[in-house]
Amino acid sequence: MAKRSTTMPYTFVSLDGANGTPLYRQLYEELRAAILTGQLRAGTRLPSTRELAGELSVSRNTVLNAFEQLLAEGYVEGQVGSGTYVSRALPDELLHARTLAARARQTRGAGRTLARRAALYADARVNVSRDPVHTRPFRPGTPALDLFPNALWARLLARRWRRPTRDLLGYTAAAGYQPLREAIAAYAGAARAVSCEAAQVIVVAGTQQALDLVARLLVDEGDAVWLEEPGYVGARAAFAGGGARVVPVPLDEEGLDVRAGARVAPDARLVYVTPSHQYPLGVTMTLARRLALLEWANRAGAWVLEDDYDSEYRYAGRPLAALQGLDAEGRVIYLGTFSKVLFPALRLGYMVVPPDLVEVFTNARGLASRFSPTIEQAVLADFINEGHFARHIRRMRALYAERQGFLLDAAARELAGLLELKPDPAGIHLVGRLPTSVDDVAASRAAAAVGIDVQPLSSFHLKHGGRGGLLLGYAAYDERQIRHGVRKLADALRTVTRDKR
Repeated sequence: MAKRSTTMPYTFVSLDGANGTPLYRQLYEELRAAILTGQLRAGTRLPSTRELAGELSVSRNTVLNAFEQLLAEGYVEGQVGSGTYVSRALPDELLHARTLAARARQTRGAGRTLARRAALYADARVNVSRDPVHTRPFRPGTPALDLFPNALWARLLARRWRRPTRDLLGYTAAAGYQPLREAIAAYAGAARAVSCEAAQVIVVAGTQQALDLVARLLVDEGDAVWLEEPGYVGARAAFAGGGARVVPVPLDEEGLDVRAGARVAPDARLVYVTPSHQYPLGVTMTLARRLALLEWANRAGAWVLEDDYDSEYRYAGRPLAALQGLDAEGRVIYLGTFSKVLFPALRLGYMVVPPDLVEVFTNARGLASRFSPTIEQAVLADFINEGHFARHIRRMRALYAERQGFLLDAAARELAGLLELKPDPAGIHLVGRLPTSVDDVAASRAAAAVGIDVQPLSSFHLKHGGRGGLLLGYAAYDERQIRHGVRKLADALRTVTRDKR
């Protein structure tokens, strides 16, 4: 007896081979719309690719491609071939997006208006993982959370809670807990050659809040802002959302091309750079280029925003001195974060601002969200002052150098001809270059379909063009996870490469 399908008939799907849109894309859009409107509810089992291909009278590859796209974007879960289901993790807001959009269209113009600047936020998004619970290889930017000294942190936290002082339970200064600001100033001066006093340190809820404050206070709507090309998406979102005119400035082997920036936007108000370890390419800005940038900024009256997001992890020689330490004119605002060296959920970072900007940034920080949780700030101050922070960095630096080696070794064995990886003397991710014929977005989607999280290099570009690549974070994964992940990535890339032949 033939096996009966336990899934619903898909009579709502209508494909037209004559309308010019590929059939797999039509099928993807039909299924996606059914999920968004609730016609296909969370947890619904989809038919097998063979069953659905037969029902719709299309090739199985058409259905496979549609399913892979839905998997990559998080609308469905499971593996093709072993059961595919409408994702249970989709929030209600997404499931009813079409309904909400229809309501918005109906009510728009009926006395409901936004500020003009609100429109700028429509496309100013920051990348958020599709799966915040499970860290899948090779998600960039994630440290080794399993090796954080949780027991030590718990003891420091318990010690603070046993005898909490009034200043830990009440309101604290908007600029941050004073002992933490002092600890940060001492650390940044000794480890990064940052020239500052504790009064110049402002504690923030991570780098993104610092970027938002800078966008509000230093850039007017329509002002030009230089951004490295390719560059950090979060910075692009903050400045575009604030109304700035984001100008992509190319990189070369010395870092940001200052002459090119001066040609395309000589009137820029601000320059955003990651000079110690450019994100995402990993280039280190040379001393000559740093001096040229500072000289131009002084002449142009522009600000320089230095994002020093992972400088602690340098595996060849000592960590490089910060650009801020070279600044004699008070043009550089320095950003540091604890997300990459401790854990992202701590949500603590810091800014070092020139003395004449301290008051306005402190006031803006207070208006944004008063202050960061004081207990966590106090524990972090203890963690730094008692030497635990320096020891943790040393331990992680050795571990991450080893894990980069595991990734390079596995890539040499499995990814030859598929993805070109080279060692990087710093950081916690590598950039792999794809063959010129392979689209990195398609490669990222194929990897996501087999449970591998890699970001396409093209997503960091404002302009289109250039050779595609993938970002592979390695800090959060042990040797077994890295080798297994590389094998799965190789399988995914082979399917994309095959499709291009």
